[in-house]
Amino acid sequence: MNRILTYRNCNPLKGSIRISGSKSLSNRLLILQQLFPGIQIDNLSDSDDTRVLQKALRATASGIDIGHAGTAMRFLTAYFAVQNGKITRLSGSQRMHERPVKPLVDALNHLGSDIRYIEKKGYPPLLIHGKKITKSQVRLPARNSSQYVSALILIAPSLPGGLQIHLEGAITSKPYIDMSLALLAAIGIRSVFNKNDIQIYPAAKTYHKTFQVEPDWSSASYYYSLAAFLPGSEIRLPGFQKQSLQGDKKVADYYEKFGVSTRFTPTGIRIKSQQKPLPGKLTFHLQDTPDLAQTLAVTGLGLKTDLTLTGLHTLKIKETDRLQALKNELEKWGASVIIDEDSLQLSTEKVVFDTRQDSIVINTYNDHRMAMAFAPLSCKSPLIINDSTVVRKSYKNFWEDFENILKTGVL
Repeated sequence: MNRILTYRNCNPLKGSIRISGSKSLSNRLLILQQLFPGIQIDNLSDSDDTRVLQKALRATASGIDIGHAGTAMRFLTAYFAVQNGKITRLSGSQRMHERPVKPLVDALNHLGSDIRYIEKKGYPPLLIHGKKITKSQVRLPARNSSQYVSALILIAPSLPGGLQIHLEGAITSKPYIDMSLALLAAIGIRSVFNKNDIQIYPAAKTYHKTFQVEPDWSSASYYYSLAAFLPGSEIRLPGFQKQSLQGDKKVADYYEKFGVSTRFTPTGIRIKSQQKPLPGKLTFHLQDTPDLAQTLAVTGLGLKTDLTLTGLHTLKIKETDRLQALKNELEKWGASVIIDEDSLQLSTEKVVFDTRQDSIVINTYNDHRMAMAFAPLSCKSPLIINDSTVVRKSYKNFWEDFENILKTGVL
């Protein structure tokens, strides 16, 4: 389904948006809940990715298709690998079968798992013969994806000897690794993270704890972008915490440079934008927060501020090649975009927004973040978002929330 976003002379926003639980926290907690049934979860994410993971964990059939859900692929590969005696055929969409999983499979097989490639070596679909794993040491490349590391962390307490993980090379998206370890600590499981070595100790008892899942900071980023385009806006986002486990909380720091401030209150956050002169060029290093790249790039375009974004080497193996997708779409307004394996440079010197022109069509490439990142530009230019329902992957009610706050200012 395509969504037409007609240009509107958007006024400063005064409203409140309630965003569902973090997808990253929810998916980790679902794996831990399966291993330690005493865990209870409130405010679970309503995203398709979380729904797919829930369904897979409840499935009795041996064949499981997780569609586009990359986190589910990584976490379930590790989870089913330690389900002794269970045979699982784990598959996904065509794009999922193009996303590498070899570093994780190699690590699990080194520990004693039995995971085989059904088609192309190094990629799903996978045939997993669940085993009882007794080894307790493994090495894993740290640059490719933090989800490989988290997948091992989550199953580690269920192993008889726990697990020692040595991370090779520079660590990508470290806050997501910290998140996984923090959740273990919250239920009483001990771990040590020292430089490139992680030691997780085995579970010693039955754990009981109820988690209230914080709303999703990645989803909040699109309203930061909207506020940056509309000085004088004040948007309340209930439930967000100053001591958040989510790495994408850094969106609050990044958007200070675009004139959007964040104030923490007892009930959440309040973001407020003001008109301020912007630097001619901004640089953001996003190795720890690559999911914010698309939002920042579109904000730079809309504010005609040149950007350099670095630390983006993981974007090529996401739902699409996000670097190429950004280049394709940003250049439709006359921007100059240079990409390489790790970075994106945006020049806005020739960018033109003409509210009288025909709608610019944004392709989403099966990527939820492409749709949501470009949506705020409807305050600058008429748009058509192709395959707009892809947002359900992470933010089920995005279009309803987005349209309502633009129409009324209040939800």
